[in-house]
Amino acid sequence: MNITASQVNELRQMTGAGMMDCKKALVETDGDIQAAIDILRKKGMAKAAKRADRNASEGCVLSKATEDHKYAAIIMVNCETDFVANNADFVKFTKDVLDMAVANRVKDIEALKAMSINGQTVEALVANQSAVTGEKTELGAFKVLEGAYVANYNHPGNRLATIVEMNKEFNGIDEVSHEVCMHVAAMNPMAVSEESISQEVKDRELAVAIDKTKDELIGKEVEKALRKAGINPNHVDSDDHIDSNITKGYITAEQGAQAREIKATVPGTVNLNEGMVQNIAKGRLGKFFKENCLLNQVSLVADPKTVGQYIQDADKEATVKAFYRVKLGE
Repeated sequence: MNITASQVNELRQMTGAGMMDCKKALVETDGDIQAAIDILRKKGMAKAAKRADRNASEGCVLSKATEDHKYAAIIMVNCETDFVANNADFVKFTKDVLDMAVANRVKDIEALKAMSINGQTVEALVANQSAVTGEKTELGAFKVLEGAYVANYNHPGNRLATIVEMNKEFNGIDEVSHEVCMHVAAMNPMAVSEESISQEVKDRELAVAIDKTKDELIGKEVEKALRKAGINPNHVDSDDHIDSNITKGYITAEQGAQAREIKATVPGTVNLNEGMVQNIAKGRLGKFFKENCLLNQVSLVADPKTVGQYIQDADKEATVKAFYRVKLGE
């Protein structure tokens, strides 16, 4: 049967599917519009295209580990509103896909999209949720860890989940790994340890620390000069404040002009001790590692011990090898 352009356009207007997909569906159904719509819906194509430009910022995030704790995964399926995200059917759909992924120990998101459930690929099933819910739906994330022992944590509300890989099994690992998963959820570390942070990031943070240190040391000299001139630094911390405080009578116009002169000239006369700058900057970099590296962070359950110390209290050779944290909106 010869399929006309008007028939293809009509089906496209009714479903929002692509032109070629509409033509193929019409050819397959000998021009039967309703049958073609059914085919497109089954393939998850109907109405999905019309939502391509929408923002799917809501959704469901879940994690799960195998019974032997050798594999764990996190999945995020996105939609447009929390109304759909909190719907029991949408949550069940996300859980069903995750269950299938964990049962088959799927390696990555592309392999997950290609997996079949009841004769349809996961990619098609996710797209078909657009027809079911009326909202743009997409597979937002899929993270996997495999190792000696992996654990997972789902934060209440289905918006945040974590998985953690330990380097070995030991007595009490269930409790310890669960606490580490919860810590990752709460504190959002950047990396496991200093060693796992890229040199590029380290160099950038050191450069920022050096610049900040220099600015602070120069700022102290400027403050010293202002106080020596009898001017309160808080009254002249910006040009707007200088003008405002002259109007209010807190400083005179002459003091305002003098303050501007000091702030413009003193920085160029300061001779910084480079050794001091480097030491202060390295201290700042150390603080950055403490705040952003999982093993260096203060444990939420063993304060003031670090997470690394908390783990080694259970086993001296135990540590975290890797983790993932997936949260809606991040």
